[in-house]
Amino acid sequence: MTRRPERRAFVVGVRPDKREEYLALHRAVWPSVERKLTECNVRNYSIFIFGDILFAYYEYVGDDHEADMRRIAEDPDSQEWWTHTDPCQVRIAEERDPGALWQPIDEVWHLA
Repeated sequence: MTRRPERRAFVVGVRPDKREEYLALHRAVWPSVERKLTECNVRNYSIFIFGDILFAYYEYVGDDHEADMRRIAEDPDSQEWWTHTDPCQVRIAEERDPGALWQPIDEVWHLA
């Protein structure tokens, strides 16, 4: 039996003065960062922008989301990537995940 992916969604703000920098970074995401996401069971990862709000969505196909997220967080290339992207972002929502820029949001409806 194939396991259904877990759908995950998050929001964060983009600093208006860093918007173009953020978009330029994502026109050329480092292959090593993409590879690590794939190795850690992340699929169909998309980031959308609406004004100064970023919305991210991905599907997780592994068995231990927390462990895979730790593996990404421990990856030197991912850490370096974040030194470029994090300064472009600003928290916009209530802190459901204390200290995190990207805050998780709840799924309200899904058409399968």
